[in-house]
Amino acid sequence: MTSRKIKWTMFIITAIGNFIAMLDSTTVNLALYPMSVDLHVSMGQIQWVMIAYMLVLTVFLPFFGKLGDIFPKNKLFSIGFLTFAIGAFCSMVSPTFILLVASRCLEALGASVMLSNAQAIIARIFKKERRGKALGLNGCIIAIGGMSGPAIGGVLINSFGWHSVFFPCIPIALIGAYYAWKMLPNYVKKKKFKFDYKGFIYFTISLFALLLAISEGYQWGWTSIKIITLGVITLLFGGLFYFRDHKINYPLIDFSMFKIKPFTFGNLAVMTSYMAMFTNGILLPFYLQEVLRLNAMISGLLILPYSVTLSFIAPISGRLSGKYGSRYLTLCGPIVYIIALIIFTTFDKTTPMWLIVTASGIMGIGNGLFQSPSNNAIMTSVRKEELGIASGILALSRNMGNILGIAVTITLFETFRDIFLNHGQAYETAFLNSYHTTMWFGIIFGVACFAFAYIAYKPQND
Repeated sequence: MTSRKIKWTMFIITAIGNFIAMLDSTTVNLALYPMSVDLHVSMGQIQWVMIAYMLVLTVFLPFFGKLGDIFPKNKLFSIGFLTFAIGAFCSMVSPTFILLVASRCLEALGASVMLSNAQAIIARIFKKERRGKALGLNGCIIAIGGMSGPAIGGVLINSFGWHSVFFPCIPIALIGAYYAWKMLPNYVKKKKFKFDYKGFIYFTISLFALLLAISEGYQWGWTSIKIITLGVITLLFGGLFYFRDHKINYPLIDFSMFKIKPFTFGNLAVMTSYMAMFTNGILLPFYLQEVLRLNAMISGLLILPYSVTLSFIAPISGRLSGKYGSRYLTLCGPIVYIIALIIFTTFDKTTPMWLIVTASGIMGIGNGLFQSPSNNAIMTSVRKEELGIASGILALSRNMGNILGIAVTITLFETFRDIFLNHGQAYETAFLNSYHTTMWFGIIFGVACFAFAYIAYKPQND
């Protein structure tokens, strides 16, 4: 096998890990209702099947990113695949709600291993233009995994029930574990293992408290004792983490990396881009089912144009960014998907399917133009020895965008919907008005992404 084929084989292995990690995080979206009926829990409780997965996945990203700089990539990635497969199997056969949530947390640990190390592996084995192309393809596959989940989930639920949404990832993960062990790089620099366990605990507590507050703020009340307490915990442990990592010489997150303008503002741009994406991504399935009265399978299939256009555009933009730079592509991306979000603000009970398909496709084009060049620029802005932790931080930014996008969107939507209902509007009218209003917040996130990208990749002589 030639060196080029070996490199692209490594890429396929890491990309598959990313794909199933993100796919599994969203295939459950359309399964939440049948899960709640079957397991006899409320919709408020069943949301934790999704939230627990994203919480665990996110808080462990810096930890596993650090481990990726210390341990052989083949062993670590293989363990990630195996952990994910075991978690998916346990989720598929879970007879109770508690076991299902626990199994999802186990899945998330495996996903976190893979997502935090994939970018570093790709950035190490590819150079220059090919690095841009590979990172572009990887960003494309991550996004496709996340956004095509509802479509695949809808087909499986209609045919085999909610348990089946976990099955496809199990054989893929097992095969991935074998080939990851055999094919991925096993070299590692000999160095003493030092890990900031205390800092990791501070970071985990702070982030859990923050995300729990965002997720439950609307239900508990933003001025309730619970939310205020979580806010205090977030600030206290976040401060402890920040000051500790500035004192020790083996920090969990090297804050000196944030002195690099493309790295800092590039990560902010990635986070806000995902917030913009998920503003519509989380609400569109509800609109299709509650307003247009479409079944889960048709609703899922109407989301596919996003993935189709994204899969076509992302590799091209990644290759172009490796050759010509990322600046203009990262500015065009937000402009295009803001146009899509504006179209979504016009949706009502009579919206034709061709317009839904068109808007979803435009959204995919915008994200494809942005994500690949942005990932390439961020990963090439740091030193080679920092690729592992940079990969973990990039994945952290992406998943924080996912979680914040979901939590903020649901909070805004439910708040506006209740306001419109209290003003005497019928449910469907209140739903649509709330949907439209929330989309405008997605547009604001898109504008923020554009601003961060402009700052991140502004030429030094400007």
